[in-house]
Amino acid sequence: MSHYKSNLRDIEFNLFEVLNRQDVLGTGPYDEVDAETAREILAEVETLTRTRLAEAFSDHEREQPSFDPQTHSVTMPESFAKAYREWMDAEFFRLELPSEIGGTQAPPSLTWSIAELLLGANPPIHMYAAGPKFGQVVWANGTERDQKIARHMVERKWGATMVLTEPDAGSDVGAGRTKATPNDDGTWTIEGVKRFITSGDQDMTENIMHLVLARPVGVDGVGGPGTKGLSLFLVPKHHFDVETGELTGERNGAFVTGVEHKLGIQVSTTCELTFSGHGTPAKGWLLGEVHNGIKQMFQVIEYARMMVGTKAIATLSTGYLNALDYAKQRVQGADLTQSTDKTAPRVTITHHPDVRRSLMTQKSFVEGMRSLVLYTASIQDRVQVAQAAGERDEAAEKLNDLLLPIVKGYGSERSWVLLGTESLQTLGGSGFLTDYPMEQYVRDAKIDTLYEGTTAIQGQDLFFRKIVRDNGQALGAISAEIAQWIGADDANPQLKDERGLLQRGLEDAGTLVGLMVQDLQSSLPGAPEGDPRNIYKVGLNTTRLLMALGDVVVAWLLLRGAEVALDRLNQDLSEADQAFYEGKVASARWFCTTVLPKLTAERKIAERTSLDVMDLPESAF
Repeated sequence: MSHYKSNLRDIEFNLFEVLNRQDVLGTGPYDEVDAETAREILAEVETLTRTRLAEAFSDHEREQPSFDPQTHSVTMPESFAKAYREWMDAEFFRLELPSEIGGTQAPPSLTWSIAELLLGANPPIHMYAAGPKFGQVVWANGTERDQKIARHMVERKWGATMVLTEPDAGSDVGAGRTKATPNDDGTWTIEGVKRFITSGDQDMTENIMHLVLARPVGVDGVGGPGTKGLSLFLVPKHHFDVETGELTGERNGAFVTGVEHKLGIQVSTTCELTFSGHGTPAKGWLLGEVHNGIKQMFQVIEYARMMVGTKAIATLSTGYLNALDYAKQRVQGADLTQSTDKTAPRVTITHHPDVRRSLMTQKSFVEGMRSLVLYTASIQDRVQVAQAAGERDEAAEKLNDLLLPIVKGYGSERSWVLLGTESLQTLGGSGFLTDYPMEQYVRDAKIDTLYEGTTAIQGQDLFFRKIVRDNGQALGAISAEIAQWIGADDANPQLKDERGLLQRGLEDAGTLVGLMVQDLQSSLPGAPEGDPRNIYKVGLNTTRLLMALGDVVVAWLLLRGAEVALDRLNQDLSEADQAFYEGKVASARWFCTTVLPKLTAERKIAERTSLDVMDLPESAF
């Protein structure tokens, strides 16, 4: 039996009942994919992922990739390679791509729904399958030559990697020392060492295209210090004919020199890559012939951050559903009302209050964070629709920018914590055994809080780049939308108390933002009675803000779903639909009453933030 338990019903609820994606599907750039087609695709993907692709998931633990240091090559387990090939042969990846490079474009709200199903069933498949999507980035930023390469990446289904991190430059990307030197033939020679490169090598595709950030040398006006001195280069594993894509048989000098041993996602190779370090130069092309590397790479990073958040939430979803299934079957103890009666019948643990507390906590966060992912994806729909019309929806672009660190940082942090403290815990000692998928879920999920920017990095990005640099425009817009929804004239009176809790939570989060802005301003040079060290107070609260804003947005989206569900409950429904909609209302109410009140405490903690911990000598820790 497959480990993976999907929730297609809730995905479709968000898409078609809350976000009304049927109004977008079949129109504009998505004219080839209408709502009926979208439902058929989701059903087909759900069956494929829940069965055959999920079956290879636990094999990763028993049979892992093997690395040969002599040939600098990785050999993948056959069970995984078979599942990977089946996914790529199904060619659902084309739904993410424009027609110019062989795609049948579907809205991000649909493609991220598909991604949830794959990432819940077998997440490394999605990671290895990034080649065509990275090809789109190459195509969008490239010259005519680069666009030919992009088409090869799609049609030949090459693998691809994003190559940023160096041994001495992790989150501080601008400290990278890998260099690129121009050659007479228009190529560049790359020299340096990179680490933590996901999918750095495998034997499932004929080629791998590495997207490498490096610092140009020997070129006037470029290659200076910091991130602005970095450029993005296309560095293949094997040389090939640019016109045809056919491999020439020559190995390029981009060698895997190590594969990390990790806590989880064992089948996903995390590699050290050495460029030009083994007697063979690593040659590549400057993407677009412009030195704009960090901006280009951020198009990949933002996609990766959306993927990580979706992966985390997908894992929590199947974790919760596995916990629920176990709880419905596990008989343990008497009902609490009969606990003193030794002859009372034993009941399933779903009868016990704390188990119900745990299950409802998992359910509410899963459903709320799924709504967060798909709401964010619906904003990306707006961006794409405008672009297809030759326009820009700047408000949607800014809102997407604001939401991405919340999807990634909040989604991964909440999912990791809940998987361990609630999902695995529901199974008791059995959750610690490999007989059940929980322990692998927990280990696999931890990475989500770390890569593509740790939770701390997401908090700083949210505050400094997405709020301060934006002058609070996107935050102000979504806050106003939430406030307008709370005070709507046609608001359902059955959710009056929950709207009040959301209003208070919105105010607490707004106060928290105000406090941080005040501390930031008082740290600036020339601030009256200011102190440059007040920037530390901001840093002490950025993660707090990330989680607080996540709670507010999730509560709002859950209540939007509850409002729809309450309307549906006034209709004649099947028994299954009746239970589903009742569950939606219960999730929203539970989240609002158990999570939102904590934001007042978070605000008070922020108000009392001092520099004491920063003044403490290291020796005291």
